[in-house]
Amino acid sequence: MNERINQILQQIAALEDDLRSAVHEQESRVFFQIKGKRVEFERTVREAHLKLKKSFLRWLVIDRPQNLITGPLIYGMAIPLLMLDAFVSIYQWTCFPIYGITRVRRSDYLVFDRHHLGYLNWIEKVHCTYCEYANGLMAYMTEILARTEQYFCPIKHARKILSTHSRYRYFLDYGEADAYEAKLEEYRVALGKLK
Repeated sequence: MNERINQILQQIAALEDDLRSAVHEQESRVFFQIKGKRVEFERTVREAHLKLKKSFLRWLVIDRPQNLITGPLIYGMAIPLLMLDAFVSIYQWTCFPIYGITRVRRSDYLVFDRHHLGYLNWIEKVHCTYCEYANGLMAYMTEILARTEQYFCPIKHARKILSTHSRYRYFLDYGEADAYEAKLEEYRVALGKLK
């Protein structure tokens, strides 16, 4: 990879880390504090949240009756998601040690904290838990597959794609054959050093 491109990528990564830290610092300072696995709001914020909470009946009948129709379709996806979770996790637990790849921590991707929000009724909390699981699972799975791709074929596509995983930008350019063998081993070794 071109040295200039590599420098820019490192700057982008550093800026992304700074942005994440700044956003987290602002959120924690303004609205809540995280104590272990618990999220705690100031008393005045908790009271304001409770005043905004909609009753289940109002939410169901008045605001969103179409959710009754689509609910079975949405929640029917829970079974394939659970199966996908099991298969991807088993794959990682069995194959990653053989390849020398550091395992992906589920807890970094599957985060359940929206149930602490006092302005959500119980059905909204169930919806949030489902979405936290489904989106967290996709992020968890993406990282597992990204590490697999880095191990087997760290080559960019010839065509531009809309969205890529975090490792993709460091892959070899399409057609960069002269560096392939040396870089492939370098990429594989790096996977065993991940934190």
